[in-house]
Amino acid sequence: QVQLIESGGGLVQAGGSLRLSCAASGRTFSDYIMGWFRQATGKEREFVAVIAWTGGFKANADSVKGRFTISRDNAKNTVYLQMNSLEPEDTAVYYCAAKTSKNLVGITTTGAYGSWGQGTQVTVSS
Repeated sequence: QVQLIESGGGLVQAGGSLRLSCAASGRTFSDYIMGWFRQATGKEREFVAVIAWTGGFKANADSVKGRFTISRDNAKNTVYLQMNSLEPEDTAVYYCAAKTSKNLVGITTTGAYGSWGQGTQVTVSS
């Protein structure tokens, strides 16, 4: 089991930026596919972005393309989500997740990930 701890959430005005971080335990971080998901009040958890292994493969949800960037630093066991041009609709609890199986099957679905962080709140005011 991978332990994940998110940080970096907060309150920001529309148009502003935040960078979320997710620190992972374990010595094989580079083997994990890392994803960011979010859950707004009253809604289901949804995919935001994913990055695989050494960062050669990335994908974003359509709703955040051009605004959010996922990256990772395997030397620091950390994955990041840089969020720019934030909108009120981005308000949610953001979770990072780790997928330890070495394939890209289901990487945009919550069921593919076996380890989750506790979440960090992002609130965007209009």
